[in-house]
This record gives sequence, C-alpha cells and structure tokens, in this order.
Amino acid sequence: MADPIQLKDEGNKHFQAGEVDKAIECYTKATKLCKDKKVLAVIYRNRSACFLKKESYTNAASDASKAIDVDAADVKALFRRCQALEKLDKLDMAFKDVQRCSTIEPKNKTFLETLRRLGAEIQAKLKTTFSTDSRVQNMFDILLDEEMDKDKKEKAANNLVVLAREDAGAERIFQNNGVPLLLDMLETGKVEMVLAAIRTFAGMCTGHKARTMAIIHLVGIDKLCSIMAVDNEDIALATSDLFQCINDSLTGGDQRIYGKEEALVLDASKDLKSILMALLEMVASKKVSGHGRDQALNLLCRNVPRKDKKDHDHSKSLFTIDHGLKKILKVCGQIPDLPDQLPMTENTQLIASVLLDKLWDDLRCDPERDHYREVCDEYIKGKFDPNDMDRNIHAINALSGLLQGPFEVGNQLVGRQGIMEMMVALCGSEREVDQMVAVEALIHSSTKMSRASFIITNGVSLLKDIYKKTKNEKIKIRALVGLCKLGSAGGDDYSMRQFAEGSTEKLAKQCRKWLCNSAMDTKTRKWAIEGLAYLTQDADVKDDFVEDEPAMKAMFELSKDKTILYAVACTLVNCTNSYEKKDIMPELVQLAKFSKQHVPEQHPKDKKDFIQKRVKRMLKGGVISALTVMVKADNLLLTDQTKEMLARVFLALADDAKDRGMICAHGGGKALIPLALEGSAIGKIRASHALAKIAAVSNPEIAFPGERIYEVVRPLVSLLHPERDGVQNYEALLSLTNLAGLNDKLRVKILKEKALPEIEQYMFEDHDHIRQAATECMCNLVTCKEVQDRYLEDGNDRLKLLVLMCAEDDEKLQRAAAGALAMLTAAQKKLCTKMTLVTLQWMEILQRLILHDQPQIQHRGLVIVYNILNSDDNELAKKLIESEILEILTVIGKAMDNPKRQLVIDVARTCLVKAMDLGLIKPFTTPS
Repeated sequence: MADPIQLKDEGNKHFQAGEVDKAIECYTKATKLCKDKKVLAVIYRNRSACFLKKESYTNAASDASKAIDVDAADVKALFRRCQALEKLDKLDMAFKDVQRCSTIEPKNKTFLETLRRLGAEIQAKLKTTFSTDSRVQNMFDILLDEEMDKDKKEKAANNLVVLAREDAGAERIFQNNGVPLLLDMLETGKVEMVLAAIRTFAGMCTGHKARTMAIIHLVGIDKLCSIMAVDNEDIALATSDLFQCINDSLTGGDQRIYGKEEALVLDASKDLKSILMALLEMVASKKVSGHGRDQALNLLCRNVPRKDKKDHDHSKSLFTIDHGLKKILKVCGQIPDLPDQLPMTENTQLIASVLLDKLWDDLRCDPERDHYREVCDEYIKGKFDPNDMDRNIHAINALSGLLQGPFEVGNQLVGRQGIMEMMVALCGSEREVDQMVAVEALIHSSTKMSRASFIITNGVSLLKDIYKKTKNEKIKIRALVGLCKLGSAGGDDYSMRQFAEGSTEKLAKQCRKWLCNSAMDTKTRKWAIEGLAYLTQDADVKDDFVEDEPAMKAMFELSKDKTILYAVACTLVNCTNSYEKKDIMPELVQLAKFSKQHVPEQHPKDKKDFIQKRVKRMLKGGVISALTVMVKADNLLLTDQTKEMLARVFLALADDAKDRGMICAHGGGKALIPLALEGSAIGKIRASHALAKIAAVSNPEIAFPGERIYEVVRPLVSLLHPERDGVQNYEALLSLTNLAGLNDKLRVKILKEKALPEIEQYMFEDHDHIRQAATECMCNLVTCKEVQDRYLEDGNDRLKLLVLMCAEDDEKLQRAAAGALAMLTAAQKKLCTKMTLVTLQWMEILQRLILHDQPQIQHRGLVIVYNILNSDDNELAKKLIESEILEILTVIGKAMDNPKRQLVIDVARTCLVKAMDLGLIKPFTTPS
C-alpha cells in the first residue's frame, strides 16, 4: 500500500478498533510517503492521539507540534499537545495551548473545564514553590547564624532532610546555593550535623540524574568516601545510602522524561566507574573503619553483580575481579588476633565471602571462571611462606573465606597438594591463633565427602586432643563444631554413620549446653548453632533438640543476629525434613542391592509421624516468630539459598491445615510474601505453595491484612504453570477462588496477572479435584467484564464446557458450573441464546438442574431459567415454557413455604410471574 491517504484511512480503522500499535505503523509509513503538508499535519495529529493512548507523552507532544506548525489553529492538535504536556508536568505550556483552544472555540465545555483545572493546579504549584522557598531560606538562616541555639540548629538540619525528600524541596535547596552550606555542615565534624547533611544530599540525589551529577562534581567522590570511612556506624550507613541513591539515579532510577533536555545530561558512565574504583580502594585500605569497609562491601554486593541474569552486560563484575578480587581476598585473610590488621567488624569477612560468591555466580562462561580461579590461586600461593607462619595462616583464612563463598573455587584450591596437610599440621601448632584458623578452615573444607574422609583419617584425633586439652573456649567450640561436621558427613543416611553409636548425641548435647549458656559471648554460642546445623541430620539429634525447649528458644533468640541465619535455617530444615528428597523406585533399590551398590537407609525416626511431632513441638516453641524476624534481615546476608531454606521450613510447618491459623497469627503469612517474590526459583515456588496452603483455608483479609493481600496474587498465579505439580495447581486454584470471592479489585488483579488462560486450561483437566477447583475459581471471576467478553467470543468451547459441566455427577463441579452460568446469563443476555446453540442437550441439562435434590444447585438452575425468560428472546422463552420446564416450575412454585427451600420456591414463583408478564401463560382463574 503506497498511497498515504489509504494508509491514513487504514490507520484510522485500526485506531477505532483499539489496535493502537498497528495504527502507529500505518501513520508512520504514511508520513514517509506524504508530500501534501495539510494531509501530513492530519497524519501527525492522528499519530499524536495514538501516542497519548500508549502513554508516550513526549512523542505525542512532538507529533502535535508538527501538526500545529502547519496549522496554528488546529484545535485537535493543540488540545492533544496540551494533554501530553500536562502529563509531562509542563503545566504552564499546557495552559497556553488550552487557552488558544478556548479562544478558537469559546463554547467548548471540555476546553473551559481544562483551562479552569490547569489554572488552579498552576496556582497551587506556585503557592507550594513560594512556601518551600521561604522554608529553605529560614533553615539556611538558622544554620548560618553562629550564635543560634544548638537545638534549633539541629532541628533546622533535620527539617532540611525531610524537605529534601520532596522533589520541589530538593530543587529549592539546590537552587538556593544549598550544596556549599551542606559542605560546611560536613566540615563541622559534629555527628548530628554530618548525618543531616548526608541525608539531605541523599534526598536531593534520589531519582534526579542531572542534579545527582552536579552534586557529585561539587562534593567529590573522594570526599564522600572519606566520610564513609569514619569509625561511626550511623555515618557509614547514611553515606552508603547516599551512594546507593546516586547509583540508582545514574543507572536508570530517574524516570523523568527530559525530551530535548536529555542531551544536556552528561554520560554517567565515567562517574559510575570512578565510584566503583573508589569503593574497591576502600575495601583493603587501612584508613577505612570496620563500619566503612562493611558498607563499601555492601554497596559492591548490591550494585556490581547483575540483578537479572537475562541482562548480558556483566562488565562491572569482570572489572571488579580484575581490579578488586585480591583486595576482597585480603579482607577474608585478616586475623583480628594478630597485629597490624585491617579494622573490621564481626560481619566484615562474611560480607566479603558473600561478595566473592555473587561475583562467581555472575560469570557467564568457563574462560571467565578459569580467570577467577587463577587470580585466587595466585593470591593464596603467593602468601605461603615456610619462614613466616603469619603469612601461612593469612592464606588459610583467605581460603576459608572462599569456602564460605564460592565453595567450588575453594574446594578446588583445598585439593592442591599440601594444603590439607598444612591445615592438619596447624591444628597441632602451639599458638592458639594457628589452631583457631586451622580448625575453622577444616570445618569449612570438610563439606565434600572425600575431604571429610581425609580429615576423619588424619585429623579427628587432633581435633579431639584440641577439644580436651585447650582452655580457650573459642578454640574448644570450634574443635567441637569440626567434630560435629565430620560426624554428620554421611548426611541422613543411617547406614553411613561416621562415629560410634551415641557419639553424635553426646556432641549435640554439648552444643545445646553451650547454646543455653547466656554467660558465654554471643560469637562462641553461634558456633554451637553451626554444630547443630550439621548434627541435626541425625534423627536422634533432631528429636532431642526439639524436646529441649530452652535450647530451641536460645537458638531463636540468637537468630536475630543476621550472621547466623544460614546455620539456623539449616537446623530448621533438618528438623522438619524439608530438604529435597528424591523418591527412589523400589525396583532400583533391589537392583542396587543385587549389584552390591550402597543403598541409603532411612532412620526410623525420619518417618512421617515423627516429623509431624517435631513440627508441633517447634510451632509450640515459637518458630514462626523467629522465622518472621529472620525474613526481615539485611538482604545481603539473607542470601537466595537461605531464603529457599526458610521457604522450605514454612511449607513443612503449613502442611497440617490445623496449624495454619497459628502461622497467620504470628505473622507467617506476611513473612512469606517477600520469600515468594524474591530468591531462587525453587525457593519462590516453595514459599508460593506455603502461601497457597494458608490462603486456601484461612480468611485472606486476616492472614494478609491491608494492601498485602494484593501482593499474594502473583505468587499464587505462578503455581498455575503447567510445570508445577498437581497439588500446587490445586491449592493455588483454591486460594485464588478464595481471593476472587472477596472484591472486584482482587478479581481485576488476578486477571492482570494473566491467570485467566491458565484457569480455563485447568477446567479441561482430567483430574477431578483440579477441574472442580478451576471451575469454582471461574465462578467467582465471571462478574468481571473481561471474563464475560471471552464467553461472548465465537470460535471456542468455553460456554459449551460450562453447560456440559452442569450435567456432571460431581455435585461440587455441577454447583460451580451452574453458578458461573447463572451469573453469566444474568450479566449478558446474548449468552442465554448462545447457550442453546452450543449443545443440543441444553434443555435436558436445565431440567436436570431444576429437579436436583440439592437446593443450591436447584436454585442456580432456576436462576438460569429466569435469565432466559428475561433475555428479550421471546422465541426462546416460548420454547422454554412449552417444554416440561413449565410443569416443574408449577410444582415447585405451588409447594408450601419451607425455610430450607424457600429461596428455590421464590425463584420458581418469580419465573412463573415473568412468564405471565410475557403472555406465555395465563393466571389460573376459578369460574364465577
């Protein structure tokens, strides 16, 4: 089609049909071919209307301007540009356009109303601006006055923080020369003033790219890093938040549409690279405090690895590996007990391990992973020195950091000749610090069965000696954890016990004793949880632990410390047996035995009834409250793996419907939502399944109060995927049915999450329970116009399926289908006629419904009869009354009033009255 007029007309047709993208395509082709300026102006004006529909306001304004350039009195183009400019928050320009429109057409009510509304909005905006200006000036006056009272100064500084969180306020601070004043506040060195200045900068940088770049250049990245480096946790955290705001604004957090002004905003890549380099320098700098180092590592964890693995650009990770991997390893290798070490907090080395793991996971191919291993190998080999024991234990500690992060890399390095022997030799050293580092390294390296076997052969006696002889509690408990880990090397395989009968129970008893000892320091008690995380793979230890309520409560109390989350999660997974367990076919077991292969054996106490008893004990001990606290932890330490384990525990706890009320009462429903939305694929599925179990049997408004109820929909819809198992499909459908029965807003949310095609698909399912649940869900959704429109469409069997389901023997399915059909025919009269065309048995099915012995089903059938009589299709109504249905209606209508069946009787009488109104039957009269 080469004619621009034809293309324009074609575009008009698409626009009227609601096919906006096709309309834009036609108009765009027409603009390239059209030579007539007047026709071209009309095409641009029409395309502007399309862009308004698409909410592409910059393009809409641009096209309307092109039409106005040809004809300055084109009111349609002027008004469309006005609408676009209003959405772009350019109220003064929008006001001028609508003013011209009202001059051309002074009687147009739409123009006059828009003119009035925009005038009022501009006045309100000016009032706010002047008010904000005066507030900013007042605060600056207080802060600049050297004689002003200290409290008033601090109050003014905090008011600035609040003001900076509003866009108008942030802009006024910036325009009123606020940056130099804020720098003066930083120079005071007073904690309150520094915090207020940093937080004000954070507000000013939030979501505004141009302003953020100006602030970076005025303040300087080095200056911000030096502030974050101070030994004050609050200042370090506030500066970290500022860096995060800067990063978000420069990498797409700014959603403003700049239009032509976009060219004035400089390329941010250079600044982002400078920030990354500065943070990497902070990681291994001795001038940086422990809190500052933690925040630098946290920022790297948040912003270097890709958030979405579908994004192919992982250049930041590659850059960090090249310029910062050795610095991160240096942090992992620090031993606080030795002199001349980097300042650190308790969390620093754990955060460094998390960063190492995230960088490893972000790599995309084998050459990149090989390079990562080579850098680690080179660093650790370079530290070994036969004449310097401090360098050796630094290397071993760095290796521990790798084993806690990317285990695959650490495990490969442990396998290098001499490293395991070095660890065992250090255990026998006279220096306590050597023993502590070596024992920790042995603990982390014995995860693989092959390594555990080596240590069982070569190191158990050493660990026992250390445990018995040392007077240092820190070393003693680490030696105990080492023994615990080695004792559990066989996992839950009852036949693979590493130690003699009863040894693991003794180790666990000692761990529980230390755990309950509040006089011991927290770090030492945390090691006791590490030991239990390994030992609870043994069913005897699990039973003993859940029976020991003080120990369980002590662990829940310690779980508030974010550094121990993983060990607590492991312990809970073991106690609930919620780890992944493949079903083994009996035939394969027999085959393995015949071929003399090892067959894992289940502990007698790992059977279902024992697991259920343990779950009940844990619920009674307050496990839900502990889990809700754990879910709120810092997102960096709450790794995807930990989230997955917590989701598994929740699912195991929600298995019994009787316990789900307790889970909701202690905030379990609320805690599950973030686990279902973020984390590993398996973790999200497990959390979503737990949500489905709760929402299926609980009142959703109580389980998920307020706006949270809308967040539950997406996880539930994800369980409708064909790859999920039948139980997950069924319980998700039950939950969605429950939600869809509450209000229109929830029904619309379910449809927006594209659940409708999946629900329809499950209505065709062979499994009776799934088919019934899907039909019940559809019954609650048919009040939505979008669902009704799908049933009105031709060329599908949706309506036919519903009609045929009304004839099924399954009463629950029959009731749901009849309910859906009753509501559909009430809402859309055309469906009354359509249902008689989809199947020849419609009359027989209808008779079966109104003769049903269940009042609920009978009532639905009678409502369908009434809808047909009320459908304006007189021929169909006549056909209905001429059938046996009239006789059935008469019998039901003449029945004596009965409270149990009154609803049915009343509807039958209403049907007879309607038939009389239509003149299809006459009232019975007695001759005089």
